[in-house]
Amino acid sequence: MIDRSLTPHADSSTFTPVSHDSPPRGRALLVELYDAAVAGAAPGPLTNAALREFDVRRGQRIWVYAFGKAAHAMAGAATATLQKGLHTIAAGVVVAPEAVSSPYATISALVGDHPIPGRQSFAAAHRIGEVAGGMRSDDVALVLISGGATSLIGAPLRGMNEADLVQLYRLLLGSGLDIREMNAVRKRFTRWGGGRLALALAPARTQALIISDVEGDDPADIASGPCTPDAYSARDVIAILQRTGLYERIAGPMRDYLAGVLRGITPETPKRTHPAFAHVATRVIGSNRLSTQAAAAHARSLGLPVIDNGSVLDGDAARCGAALATSLLERARDGWRGCVVWGGETTVQLDPRATPAHGVAAAASEPPRGGRCQELALSASRVLAEGGEAARHVTLLAAGTDGRDGPTDAAGAFADATVWESIRASGRAPEISLARHDSYAVLDAVGALHRRGHTGTNVRDVVMAVLE
Repeated sequence: MIDRSLTPHADSSTFTPVSHDSPPRGRALLVELYDAAVAGAAPGPLTNAALREFDVRRGQRIWVYAFGKAAHAMAGAATATLQKGLHTIAAGVVVAPEAVSSPYATISALVGDHPIPGRQSFAAAHRIGEVAGGMRSDDVALVLISGGATSLIGAPLRGMNEADLVQLYRLLLGSGLDIREMNAVRKRFTRWGGGRLALALAPARTQALIISDVEGDDPADIASGPCTPDAYSARDVIAILQRTGLYERIAGPMRDYLAGVLRGITPETPKRTHPAFAHVATRVIGSNRLSTQAAAAHARSLGLPVIDNGSVLDGDAARCGAALATSLLERARDGWRGCVVWGGETTVQLDPRATPAHGVAAAASEPPRGGRCQELALSASRVLAEGGEAARHVTLLAAGTDGRDGPTDAAGAFADATVWESIRASGRAPEISLARHDSYAVLDAVGALHRRGHTGTNVRDVVMAVLE
């Protein structure tokens, strides 16, 4: 990952001053670039553009389902477009992290839980089943999917325990798995994951429009693929859980379920040969690349030389942060000034002792709190603190495009030459916090968090740096 990002060609090797009278610099400039990145993946315009090719007869009943962090924006754009075309919206369900009024009288707007499913997610999943049960074969389902839906509509398969599913999600979030393998496990045990929604909507025709929050933009990996066949077998899922040491830590009934699938007693998840998928058309309309391009374009509009590395970030967040900071210091020492942009998504692997096994009470001490972007920034701050004169030229922001980094109220965090020592001066030990994956409190103590609130989109993370 990092090797690919260190040697792109910049637009210019010399710094061109911004033409504004009082040009934004450092953190203020990075916030401006972050907002541009979020706007570049704005769900409303993307949905409107996609619906220009929506093939539906006048008078045919349309059912709108929207799940994820971009659900409200996508559903609002879709219903407005459909109304302009005088189409009939029979009913639908919108599920998002925050409460917003329904975009149409016949559509239910619900709040789900994220990143761990809870009572609201279970209720939302139940409501989806109720609404889907009213569809006829001649109807059309417009399914609008964005990141976060795996939790927002997360509910266990019939016969499984809700508490067991919650524990599974907690274990996976600290496993260090990438989103593809994490969702391979989660979709196996959820009511609507792994193509099961497509089965519930069939034989009605389904058009799925998707905003991607995963590397590769595979619909099967996004939101656990509610309308997409599952390419993973039960044997694959067992292998993932065993490799990460989680197989013995998940609930017994979940292991029994997997064993039943292997023995042929319990059906596999829906595969591509299932007839229901003959009625489904899927299209990815937004991705992380749109955000990195938008941030880079905005930086250029301000007169900054830009290196746009694209969607290359992956792997361990702390190691990634250290590598990015090292590469930035090298550029600073060479005298290069401008803006560098990366996109993608890193991972954090928690100590198993920080995530209790099923049925075991939590430790008395508070669990670590933070997110992958905060950990990346804290790790980068450590390298920058030792970077000497060159580090004074570098400011970095790592943030999730959804506005939430992990189970916190921050989108991400800043890193510069002062953050690490400021934490130490506040009486805290940043190296201990980094080792414990407990970045939130120490970054908050020195004003290094970036709080943005829900952005209404979710196309993974952006990391941006300015060298001035």
